Amino acid sequence: MHAVDVARRFALGGAASLSDGPVARGKQGVVWRLETAEGSWAVKVPFHQSGEDEVRLATVFQEAAHTAGVATPQVRRTTEGCVFATLEDRQVRVYEWVDLHPPDSSFDPALVGAVVAAIHRVSVTDLGPLDPWYHEPVGADRWDPLVEQLLEAGAPFAGRLADLRDELVALESWIEPPQMLRTCHRDLWADNVLPTADGGVCVIDWENSGPADPCQELGCVLFEFARADSGRARALTDAYREAGGPATVNRRGHFSMLIAQLGHIAEIAATDWLKPNPRSPDRADSAAWISEVLDEPHTRELLDALLGAICGGSNPSN
Repeated sequence: MHAVDVARRFALGGAASLSDGPVARGKQGVVWRLETAEGSWAVKVPFHQSGEDEVRLATVFQEAAHTAGVATPQVRRTTEGCVFATLEDRQVRVYEWVDLHPPDSSFDPALVGAVVAAIHRVSVTDLGPLDPWYHEPVGADRWDPLVEQLLEAGAPFAGRLADLRDELVALESWIEPPQMLRTCHRDLWADNVLPTADGGVCVIDWENSGPADPCQELGCVLFEFARADSGRARALTDAYREAGGPATVNRRGHFSMLIAQLGHIAEIAATDWLKPNPRSPDRADSAAWISEVLDEPHTRELLDALLGAICGGSNPSN
């Protein structure tokens, strides 16, 4: 991949130079920094190629959010109006560069609540299909053989996952279908809701955007940025409401996306440990990934306490 070729295909200006290596790595790809006479750019190289149709709806949603004033990097399209360019058999896409601080789940909850409300106020007409990742359980029929395989293989986290198995299955009984469908980001973890150098917030990685219930997405955000801290939970929901957010979290079913998504993350991280791949190239990566679920698990007790904090101490409803 040559800097000049990237700059030419995306009309980014002359005097182009790429960083010596990737400046960031995620589960879906790596990011390089490109400098040109017109500015700095984030060049994302995905691990797996996609067609334009596969990313069309998510890209349109990010572009609509940017136009509406949501703090997010602007998408840069090719000179032909495409999201991707293929250079030397590598597929790349480009965004404007934003200076970001590392992930911080203790970040100002009011800023988080306000930016999530702004995202939920963005309306696009074409929702696309529902994705089971966000609303279907893993199920005991999958957890049990997976735990057995991990124990037999000597996975360092196998015992902890086995201890959590009953809790994960019980939590999956809370899952309900999404009801208030609209396009959501669907990946609003601290990795993607980041502090900026100027004291603000920026939302990145919109590739997983699609139809979901914003109440269920708000449930994910509350867990990620408040956990057991009732003051942070109230500050986040107050800011969300004041910014015009349309969602509320007032029953256990509003944690459906959280339960489904974290369940699938734990399942796929464990599976990657058994069989490493480009997403998780070695077992240490997989063990670190599943530890995000195991270190601070989303238990029924914790989620009920979170509901009580934002519902004024009333008993959680089913």
